[in-house]
Amino acid sequence: MKIPKKELDARLTLLDSAQAFHWSETDGHFAALCAGNPIALIDAGDCWRAEGDEALIRRYFDLDRCYSGICDDLDWLPQAGEAVRKLPGLRLLQQDTWETILAFICSANNNTARIRTLVLTLCRDYGEHFVRDGLEYYGFPSAQRLAQVPESELREKKFGYRAAYLIQTAQMVAQGHPIADAARVEYDAAKKLLTALPGVGPKVADCVLLFGCGHSEAFPVDVWVDRLLKSWCGIDEKNRDKAAALAREKFGPNAGVIQQYLFHCARCGLIEL
Repeated sequence: MKIPKKELDARLTLLDSAQAFHWSETDGHFAALCAGNPIALIDAGDCWRAEGDEALIRRYFDLDRCYSGICDDLDWLPQAGEAVRKLPGLRLLQQDTWETILAFICSANNNTARIRTLVLTLCRDYGEHFVRDGLEYYGFPSAQRLAQVPESELREKKFGYRAAYLIQTAQMVAQGHPIADAARVEYDAAKKLLTALPGVGPKVADCVLLFGCGHSEAFPVDVWVDRLLKSWCGIDEKNRDKAAALAREKFGPNAGVIQQYLFHCARCGLIEL
């Protein structure tokens, strides 16, 4: 299938926006294993030739959501409309829940480059990793595979305290913790289900709910989002989970989508805080 580049900025969405960390880029083409399925985006001029399961591609890149009117009800926040205009082609990824859990446990107290290094280590050493037609594909390990890895082995690979969280979470999921339910139940119940996992606090849970469970109202609050909430929205709350709740009320059912635009603009200095 073909995806117009005006609808998908692949580099921004897959590499720069801190939603996913296992995609590779080769000569302007992009590839990854997503839920075990290979997806490639081949540069074809003014569009991407997307290779892989079409239904998965449509869901993964959120192609059925209309982004043009996402800020129509936010006249009180001019930065929202400005952010959307500055980031054409940014899309909210709809990833596999398990894979998103692993990625965002790795994200705790980390920068984007370091998160990517850890995620690619997980994929390369314990998941599926291969080269096809010159493109490099990385896939995450299953819960069953990761549950068997000694904590000391991950610590040797520089995962630090996250090693215990990754393995303990894998063991819980391998033993039947119902993470798939997080995409089927209401937001509060889904968040409670995820925060029962080791290493999944409120912010990591909101990232998983937003990028891996389809809960568009989830509103992760990190240092950049905390700053923009104070500067642009008048939300000055020391407890970030309470700040996220206020933001969800203020922004509505697409709070997380809008957050992604605002987050990237604040983090990259595209709009002055």
